[in-house]
Amino acid sequence: MGYRIFLAGGSGAIGRRLIPQLLAAGHQVTASTRQAAKAEDLRKLGADPVVVDVFDRAGLRDAVAATRPEIVIHQLTDLPAGLDPSRMGEAIAGNARIRDEGTSNLVDAAKAAGARRLIAQSIAWAYAPGAEPHAETDPLDSDAEGGRAVSVGGVIALERHVLEASPMTGIVLRYGHLYGPGTGTDTGADPALHVDAAAYAALLAVEKGAQGAFNVAEPSDHVTTDKAARELAWDAGFRLAK
Repeated sequence: MGYRIFLAGGSGAIGRRLIPQLLAAGHQVTASTRQAAKAEDLRKLGADPVVVDVFDRAGLRDAVAATRPEIVIHQLTDLPAGLDPSRMGEAIAGNARIRDEGTSNLVDAAKAAGARRLIAQSIAWAYAPGAEPHAETDPLDSDAEGGRAVSVGGVIALERHVLEASPMTGIVLRYGHLYGPGTGTDTGADPALHVDAAAYAALLAVEKGAQGAFNVAEPSDHVTTDKAARELAWDAGFRLAK
């Protein structure tokens, strides 16, 4: 059985690898982008594109409501191409704003549209210092300082918005450092994650997984991914055929 899905951030690295997987599974996909120039790319992938800014609360609510989604997937980020170091300082603040204000707006829109499940991208390297590998029950680094404090603060806000979005089921995917097509790198720092496997976790979470957080990364000493393997049947080795 296919679902009506609203994918926020469809033109990002994960979104472009997720749309084909969702369509192959029989789902109907409306995918958003902030840039009109990217709408045609989404259409070519097979999604119905919509141009909307996540900070336009009313516009976002209207865009989501028009699709009557059963599932909303949050893959929004604000990162420079290739993670350009000269632009990362500005990007950290922009990304934190998306994670907090943007997620709040998306939760509001998803609730108003009657969605029953919300799946959101988080990160697997925001844990507080402590014994490793980190499980999902370990605390996040709320005492971080400097740029890390901005980033982790955004993560904490995002996860709170998603996990407190009752009556929707909220699922947070704590992704490792992405690599692969569209990410600008062929290798990822630990905890690493291929972009196809990241998208695959979101596909699986459409139908599987109880409310909560899931570490989604390749095996390492930093985080344990037993929960994702057990509850989502997720496989870190998943790759698209092309």
